[in-house]
Amino acid sequence: MYPGTHAEKDPERAAVIMGSSGVQVSYAELDQRSNQLARLLREAGLRRGDHIAVFLENHPRYMETLWAALRSGLYVTTVNSYLAPGEIAYIVNDCGARALITSRAKGDVVAALTGENGIPAVHVRLMMDGTIHGFDVYESAIASQPGRRLDDETVGAFMFYSSGTTGRPKGIFRPLPDTKPADGDPSVQITAAVFGFREGMTYLSPAPMYHAAPAAFVTSTHRAGGTAVIMEKFDAIHALHLIGERRVTHSQWVPTMFVRMLKLPEEDRRHFDLSSHEVAIHAAAPCPVEVKRQIIDWWGPILVEYYAGSEGNGSCIVYSEEWLRHPGTVGKAAGCTIHICDENGNDLPVGEEGVIYFSGGNTFEYHNDPEKTASSRLSGGRSTLGDIGYLDSEGYLYLTDRKAFMIISGGVNIYPREIEDVLVTHPKVADVAVIGIPNEDFGEEVKAIVQPIEGLTGSRELELELIGHCRSHLAHFKCPRTIDFEAELPRLPTGKLYKRQLRDRYWTK
Repeated sequence: MYPGTHAEKDPERAAVIMGSSGVQVSYAELDQRSNQLARLLREAGLRRGDHIAVFLENHPRYMETLWAALRSGLYVTTVNSYLAPGEIAYIVNDCGARALITSRAKGDVVAALTGENGIPAVHVRLMMDGTIHGFDVYESAIASQPGRRLDDETVGAFMFYSSGTTGRPKGIFRPLPDTKPADGDPSVQITAAVFGFREGMTYLSPAPMYHAAPAAFVTSTHRAGGTAVIMEKFDAIHALHLIGERRVTHSQWVPTMFVRMLKLPEEDRRHFDLSSHEVAIHAAAPCPVEVKRQIIDWWGPILVEYYAGSEGNGSCIVYSEEWLRHPGTVGKAAGCTIHICDENGNDLPVGEEGVIYFSGGNTFEYHNDPEKTASSRLSGGRSTLGDIGYLDSEGYLYLTDRKAFMIISGGVNIYPREIEDVLVTHPKVADVAVIGIPNEDFGEEVKAIVQPIEGLTGSRELELELIGHCRSHLAHFKCPRTIDFEAELPRLPTGKLYKRQLRDRYWTK
């Protein structure tokens, strides 16, 4: 099923409702507009397997651009809406996009896509809500096309790019399925079985739509015949308000959002009606144990956590009741097999930490990077996302950290996530990053960068208080020697911390 199915059955049902503006897009409108854009792209010469790029803020018309590609055999790359011109040009050129769709709100940024930041292969350039030189008016361009579906509709696909937190982002490429959109999609059965997606559901998406999870879950909502409430920007109070106002049944979060909501005053947290809320999905980063426990205490056992990457090579699922028996786990393998391996690719026994590999899942390649693709592989069809963790005797997976973020101090491996999980529970900490910085004697030492809660500034007294907090929970060798303070950490709106930016400050000195 896809928007065309639901437009025929219930055309006036809301497919999209914007969180702040309240602007609604019906299934009839979503179906018609995505057909018009698909026809425009076809008329411009794009054929099955070609690429388009979408560079938009969370916009009422975002989903029609995605569905135009997904119903016409095109690859669509959603570009991080916070990137600079050079970063945008890299992704647009690397994916081979022949069309770029953006908005007037992004006009100042895309105006700089000339010269060394140019996108010469992009000959279809469309801008919503007004235009600048070099771009056609999106609304009038698609209005010239009929709203009926293509005669040869075929399934397209996303080609997401990694966040680039440890280097240049890479496109994650998978072959197009040889099916038609009206034939149905296996993801409908998966999201129904795992997350309870169904016709008539209301899904709250508080994250940027360019990210893989929001884009995938909103398209899954449309396949199921539900309504997606898309927040223009995450705000803790407004998110809780929308759950009650829109009678939200399903939602998706990242741990930093949980932290923001838990830091709200008790009277604010208890003010909202959350009784419609059935399933709260979360992923993107491991959730600190105490944070997740507090959310379950507040919302009830409705949390469903998954561990996976855009690569789609494997995943884990854990429901609240299981997690409470196995605190900290990201779940058991779902449709794949997990292998914990040492640096030589040998399987490690239960309880030992190593690199996490999956087998039996989907295959993928890193676009234009055969070396990175090869480095993610082992024999026997095993592939990795680069994370470190271990399995317990019941097959539950626990994440330790990203391999790239591990600190090696005096030959001892130290995992920043463990320290971050302790610090973020302190009432005076809004956000935290832990990195390794140069140390002449030990190679690296542990450094914490803390964002204090609103109204508080960093001080020597607070630094000592937080170091003491760490030492009361962790072995002293794991604790930060020093703490720096920042007004705001460079965290992507998806919840991922841009650690490379922090590390570069210290390693380039």
